Amino acid sequence: MLAQSQREHIDHVLAVSQAGEPATDPIHRSWVRCVNDYGLDPSRPTRAHIVEQARLREHQDQIEDFLGVARTGMEQLYKRMAGIGYVLLLTDAHGIAVDFIGNDAWARELKHSGLYLGADWSETRAGTCAVGTCIVDKAPITCHHTDHFDASHITLTCNAAPLFDPTGGFLGVLDVSALTSPSPRDSQHLALHMVTMYAQMVEDASFLRYFRDRWVLRLGSAWSMVDVSGEIMLAFDADGLIVGANSGARRALRPLDGVTDTLIGRPLGEVFREGMDAIWRIARAGFSADRTALSTSGGEVYYGAVLQPRVAPLRPAPAVAATPAAPALERLAGNDPQMQRLIAQASRLVNRPVNILVHGETGTGKEVLAKALHESSSRATKPFVAVNCAAIPESLIESELFGYTAGTFTGGRSKGMRGLIQQADGGTLFLDEIGDMPLHLQTRLLRVLAEREVLPLGAEKPVPVNLTVVAASHRDLRKLIAEGSFREDLYYRLCGAILYLPPLRERRDRDYLIDRLLAAEGAELGTSAALDPAARGLLLGYDWPGNVRQLRNVLRFALAVCDGEHILPQDLPAELMASAPQAPSRTPAIATATAAVTAPAAVTTPGADPVRGELEAALRRHHWNITAAAAELGVCRATIYRQMKRHGIVPPHLL
Repeated sequence: MLAQSQREHIDHVLAVSQAGEPATDPIHRSWVRCVNDYGLDPSRPTRAHIVEQARLREHQDQIEDFLGVARTGMEQLYKRMAGIGYVLLLTDAHGIAVDFIGNDAWARELKHSGLYLGADWSETRAGTCAVGTCIVDKAPITCHHTDHFDASHITLTCNAAPLFDPTGGFLGVLDVSALTSPSPRDSQHLALHMVTMYAQMVEDASFLRYFRDRWVLRLGSAWSMVDVSGEIMLAFDADGLIVGANSGARRALRPLDGVTDTLIGRPLGEVFREGMDAIWRIARAGFSADRTALSTSGGEVYYGAVLQPRVAPLRPAPAVAATPAAPALERLAGNDPQMQRLIAQASRLVNRPVNILVHGETGTGKEVLAKALHESSSRATKPFVAVNCAAIPESLIESELFGYTAGTFTGGRSKGMRGLIQQADGGTLFLDEIGDMPLHLQTRLLRVLAEREVLPLGAEKPVPVNLTVVAASHRDLRKLIAEGSFREDLYYRLCGAILYLPPLRERRDRDYLIDRLLAAEGAELGTSAALDPAARGLLLGYDWPGNVRQLRNVLRFALAVCDGEHILPQDLPAELMASAPQAPSRTPAIATATAAVTAPAAVTTPGADPVRGELEAALRRHHWNITAAAAELGVCRATIYRQMKRHGIVPPHLL
């Protein structure tokens, strides 16, 4: 029966998509896109695609500031929807499910259907679906049973609503879905209403948090409710200029001159006939039964309430006074987007009471990152103790880590020994290659992390310890958990936060790394030499299987064998020379990428900071839309704001 219904569905989709007439229904328009634009075939159902953990984390990092706010709203919505069989998905703007709430009893069925964390519901991948079509149309939508493009999804029902960030940029989708539901499409009216309402609540909570240092005007058609549920919100500064508008404001308050998005930067007093004085009177009155009505030029009447700034406004410091918040972290990278995102995350974590797990290939600099985290924290004056769990013999690792008391071992120190964990008390313990720690010692380490105390071998009384643990591995710990060689409870103790170090071949700041490591190695060897352009081309074009560690060794070798003034191609190791025939085809692409990032000639002047120039140029191209500029530069919005503050860049409407 199901096979027959699938065949009928496939025939219907093909008939609509090949009709040659413009489709008016949003579902049918999506079918046409799927066939004609994406090349999807409804007769070839595809399994749900779940992205791997590392890629999921990258998508989560892009909107991490929003996730906490959204999670609270999702939990409230789930309490109302779980009893009737729905699950919740929060996706980013690409359709990747970055958060999920569902019934664990249905985990296998949900994952098989794609209603799961990490699922890709973009139209290009999954065809017509609530999430993917909502992303395209930027409007709430129900995709019920045979509305789906893919025949394998026709038992599902999904309702989705778009989410916008406080600056108006498209952020993602909130979705409620069910594996089964009644046949009539009308049965989804309540679900669509609920997801739309909660999407607006989440948006508004994010808006108020984002503009907590500004005045916020809340407007509603019912004066008795405006204090708690104003559907329209406008953020404005002390000069009365609008700096933000929520979705309700963008829909209801039409621009006076017909130009798109003219609310931002406009004097608030121009939007209402009563002018700015009336709004300041509302602000001074606070909660009062005597409400002033505000009317727009179109005749709409609203009642208003004004929220005062909850924190003092942040004033950008002059560029000359700006200093990096964490120099040790800043030195790790040039302007590579992946590394800048990592540095932004790490800067927020250095003084938080969370353990950190660092993932990365061998040689990417996991210990260097751990030291930079330590040096950038309030623990910088305390010990940094590094332990390579793969290098210490298994017979010694227990005594090395936990220490021992006098008389515990024949031939041991007469007074006993403080273990490495105890030596790191007050500072940072770096556990490299944690995946190679023997299973029985993982149990003891788990107790240290849980109880904040260590029991040396032979001792009867534990010793309190206060430390932050940074663990690192190039192995997939989740795979080790599945194999039974790594404790799952220890994994969750270690991964209070996860940082992913990209391999050197994927980084855009290789020029920066070459120059920095060349200077460092030269200083250590007591020599210096200029890098010949041809040699630099070979370095830039190489794949670097050994990553940064291999690059450091290559530069050390070249400094040792060169003539003392110039490093030529023949001064490089044989494996790099062997790559010389491929260098011409690779170097121009790298040089172009480097030039695009570091040399915005249209905006810089001699001596100007190229990072500032590129950032300002991107912001101007996108009319100071932070989300759009971040997307162009390949970084998250938090990095844009951090760099704006660092370089003293202020949007025109805030000057």
